Formats: sequence, structure tokens, C-alpha cells
Amino acid sequence: QVQFVESGGGLVQPGGSLRLSCAAPGIIFPASEMGWYREGPGKQRELVATITSGGTSTYADSVKDRFTISRDNAKNLVYLEMNSLKSEDTAVYVCSVQTTSLLGATRYWGKGTLVAVSS
Repeated sequence: QVQFVESGGGLVQPGGSLRLSCAAPGIIFPASEMGWYREGPGKQRELVATITSGGTSTYADSVKDRFTISRDNAKNLVYLEMNSLKSEDTAVYVCSVQTTSLLGATRYWGKGTLVAVSS
């Protein structure tokens, strides 16, 4: 089991900001893609944002222009800056890392960090 260190979640009021971070020290191979997914109350896991090793980012339409993802390829770190948070952003945000080696691609999932947006 690969250990993830996810942090930055918490309780914020609507319009507030949070910055999530994820480290995967147990992953030796460079990550081809890192990102964040979320699981809202009673909802299935959905993509929030991902970033490739080449710096190409993908965002869900619901967070585009509000969230910004970035990464440190050398250290397998990924960050998610969340601004103008809305109540519907409330969810457990899960870090995901995909590695590619001669053995193929492998995706790992963290345990998640809770983001609660409420007044």
C-alpha cells in the first residue's frame, strides 16, 4: 500500500480559499499524471483537476477558472489552489497519482482530505 500525505482540507465559508497538497513519498517512479478527484455527499467520484508531467492541465467545468493545479515532478508533489469556494464544492478530495514504468501504468489513490464549505 502506497502512503499518500494529503493535507489542506478544512472548513471554510463560501467564497473562501484553500490549498490542498499531496505528497507520495512511497512512489519511486516519476508520475505521468497527478491530480485530484472528489467524492461529494451521496455522489460518485469525479475528476476535479489533473496535470501531466508535461504540465498539461485538465479541469472539470465546475471548477475551471476557480481552481489551479500545479506539481513538482521531481518530488511527486501536487497542489490544488481552490478559490471562490462554493457549498457544492464540499467533498472528500482524493489525491491520485499515475506512474508509468517498463511494467506498465499504475494508478494510486490516497485516502482523501475533507473540504467543507459552509457558513
